[in-house]
Amino acid sequence: MRPVLVFDGDCAFCTTCVRFVERWLRTKAKIIAWQFADLDELGVTRARAEYELLWVDGRGGVFGGAQAVAKLLIDAGLPWSALGLLLRVPPVRWLAHGFYRAVANNRGRLPGGTPACALPADRRPLQR
Repeated sequence: MRPVLVFDGDCAFCTTCVRFVERWLRTKAKIIAWQFADLDELGVTRARAEYELLWVDGRGGVFGGAQAVAKLLIDAGLPWSALGLLLRVPPVRWLAHGFYRAVANNRGRLPGGTPACALPADRRPLQR
């Protein structure tokens, strides 16, 4: 089974990031918004999918947040994989986690983000 990258399709910032990935990274992963994914089949909860980017590998492993980014970069091959491998090693791993959480918690304020990005999924105006 090929890996799956699960993102928040209702968040403009997240969608902008995914568009970058689709354009510049050569990933083998299927990229899908959690709103359209079969979360049960992937082995993830809706709460987790709302909380962070997810990388579901072909063996049932689930990686979230900065580690999902690391897995994506590793999968994309050189030169991206070098950065992905670095993101897996402490203390860079710890810093990446903190940076990811700061970005995720403030995505509505970032370029490409909208105020709806900051709302829980069930309160967004475009809820599917």
